[in-house]
Amino acid sequence: MAPRLICLGSFAAVHGVRGLLKVKSWTEQPEDLLAYGPLTDQSGRRRFRLELAGRAKNLLLVRVEGVTSREAAEALKGLDLFVARDQLPVLEEETFYHSDLIGMAVVDREGRLLGRVRAVQNHGAGDFLEVRSEDGAELTLPFTKAVVPVVDMARGELTVVPPAFDGDDED
Repeated sequence: MAPRLICLGSFAAVHGVRGLLKVKSWTEQPEDLLAYGPLTDQSGRRRFRLELAGRAKNLLLVRVEGVTSREAAEALKGLDLFVARDQLPVLEEETFYHSDLIGMAVVDREGRLLGRVRAVQNHGAGDFLEVRSEDGAELTLPFTKAVVPVVDMARGELTVVPPAFDGDDED
């Protein structure tokens, strides 16, 4: 069985004429992207050895082994960078990789299936779960202890207590 791959970043843009690339890192500390050794493409077949050359605003500036021209760098632009899931560090209790939550069942306190986690988003105000029900309905829930009191990784299940909304729209 092929290892499960996790996206840690992507080649964002070319820098200069000697093959340098700007990389957007999804790791907590951007430079940690380089700590995993060679990264791969989504298929796992192409490998990329990166060397930090500097920073360019909020992006890493890297040299990629074997890439020495702007044209070669252009060919990589937009490519996502992956690592095998088993290479990621073990997390503290109550901390989760977003990729581990995707696909998990979402149930209420009585165990009724509400849907499955389709995505985890963060737009600056904390994490939100995008949940899709079997009939295709979408639900967005804040990923907080109050709304998601139980995350059972072994069962692949999140127990949720959806927040109450005031349905009174009358003035």
